[in-house]
Amino acid sequence: MGREAEYFSKDFDWEKLKQEVESNPSLSYHFQPFDSISPSLSSPSQDSQAWNQFHIRHSTGRFFKERRYLLKEFPELLSCDEYSKVLENGRDNIIIYACDCSNEALERANKMIEVSIVGSVAHRFHLFHYDFSTSGFPKWLACDSCKGNFLQKQHDQFSDAKENKDMSLNNSSSLRESNCCTGGVDFVTLIFTLSAAPLHRMPAVIRECFSVLKPGGLLLFRDYGLYDMTMLRFEPDKRVGFREYMRSDGTRSYFFCTDTVRDLFTGSGFNELELEYCCVKSTNRRTGKSMRRVWVHGKFQKPF
Repeated sequence: MGREAEYFSKDFDWEKLKQEVESNPSLSYHFQPFDSISPSLSSPSQDSQAWNQFHIRHSTGRFFKERRYLLKEFPELLSCDEYSKVLENGRDNIIIYACDCSNEALERANKMIEVSIVGSVAHRFHLFHYDFSTSGFPKWLACDSCKGNFLQKQHDQFSDAKENKDMSLNNSSSLRESNCCTGGVDFVTLIFTLSAAPLHRMPAVIRECFSVLKPGGLLLFRDYGLYDMTMLRFEPDKRVGFREYMRSDGTRSYFFCTDTVRDLFTGSGFNELELEYCCVKSTNRRTGKSMRRVWVHGKFQKPF
């Protein structure tokens, strides 16, 4: 295990960066309206294939950096109840359901679990193939009946908070005893994931995440932010939408502003708990060049 990471998020002011970027004529093409008539949209199968090829190219895993900041940014994962259920990401004492559209990524994750020194908890990891931008989550994660119970519980809590607090405990116990599905999850993480989906598919993705969360569950979000260094490096011919770009390998990247993130999540039923820009300045060790990275951090809760 590497040394504990220091967590930085306010190395520079985002508003000053915005002013600097938007006053630079050489970068003006990033903010021009996008011609939607242009034949730029790829099919869902093309998007999935591009990411599958990406994981094959990086099959050694060296490309991927350890996210040592994760538990500093989302301490809820440290303080959650034992055997809480997390979709996509978690830690040792919780049950983790991780999905990816790439078989290569899942195979690599399986190998990492197999060689892990914590083999005694390997049974808590459940990996499955799934493209979240094109279809709903599998029924075994949260069946229609349990989703209906979630909705009913939310409705009842508006009318009688105390009664529903007791009902919440009873329902949680019954879901654990049920064999119909896992009973939903306590956390969903979307860490540099949503930006890979085309903008027009994002609302459906978020609604799916909402549907498998238990009432009161949290969605933990981190993704590329507007004016991030990588956005400004894209050439004009790589634009495939407003703030949407396609890399040379066919993978997509969208760069979020906080208003867009807020509209996407609250429009799908979530309550906003935290939402801000993370502005981090780093230095390329090889070239010595300073890099300004911008990410959007958010925490959203499904209503009780």
